[in-house]
Amino acid sequence: MPYEHLVVEHTGAVATVRFQRPEKANALNAALLGEIERLALSFDDDAETRAVVFTGAGRHFSSGADLTDRGTPTPAPLVLRRRRTRLGERVIRALRGMDQITIAAWNGAAMGGGACIAFALDLRVGADDCFAQFPEIDIGLNLMWQSLPLVVRLVGPARAKRLVIGGERVHAPELEAWGALDARVPGADLLEAAHRMAARYAAKPPVAAQMIKRSVNHIASALDVALMHMDADQNLLTQTTEDRRAAVAAYLEKRETVFKGD
Repeated sequence: MPYEHLVVEHTGAVATVRFQRPEKANALNAALLGEIERLALSFDDDAETRAVVFTGAGRHFSSGADLTDRGTPTPAPLVLRRRRTRLGERVIRALRGMDQITIAAWNGAAMGGGACIAFALDLRVGADDCFAQFPEIDIGLNLMWQSLPLVVRLVGPARAKRLVIGGERVHAPELEAWGALDARVPGADLLEAAHRMAARYAAKPPVAAQMIKRSVNHIASALDVALMHMDADQNLLTQTTEDRRAAVAAYLEKRETVFKGD
C-alpha cells in the first residue's frame, strides 16, 4: 500500500514506520494524519508483524500540527468542521487499538500532536536530544485528540499541568526521570536500541502478549471516552475567542500578549 508521507519497512516480525516530512520537521498535516490512521488500521490484517517502531525522518519525531495546512479552502458547515477536527482523535484511537506492541524511537522534538502520538504508543526510547512540549496553550487552545488522559497517566497530574497548562519544554533527562521514557540513548544508537526492544517483545508469545496489552489499555483508559468526548468541541469553542486571535497574532509577530478571558 503506497504512502506519500510514510516509509514502512519490515524486518522479520518488526516493522519500522518513518514520518517522512523532514523539511517540515514531520509536521502533521491532514494528509499525513490520514496515512497514519490508514497504516495503523492496516495492521489488523497482519498476523506476522508483532512489534512496530515509529520514528521521524530527519532531526525530529514530529513538530505537531502543520499550521500552514489550510485543508479544504471552501468554508465548511459546523457539522463537517466537528468531524474534521476529530481526525487526530481517530489517529490516536487507531494507534492505541493496534494489537502489535508499539514503540516510539523518539528523536528530537515531539510537540503538540507529535507528543500525543509518542505518548499514545506502548513504549518510548528517547535520544539524548529529545524533548516534549505542548504549545497549544500559548495559541489559546486546549489539548485535544483525547490525549490528556495519556499525559496524566504517564507523568502524573502535577507534571501534566506543567506540560499542558504551563507549556513547558521538557528534555530527555527529565522525561526519563518522570517515566515518560522507558530508555534513553545517544542519538546515534536510537534506532538500534528501539529495534532491540522491539525484537524482545516480538519474541514473546503473540496471542498472550497482545491480549495482555489490550487488557492493560482497557484498564488504564476505562473512563477516557466518557470524560474526553467533547475535547474537539472545546477546541472549536476556543478558536472563537478573542484570546485565541490575540495569541495567534502575537505568535506570528513574536511578541507577548495579555489574555483577557474573552
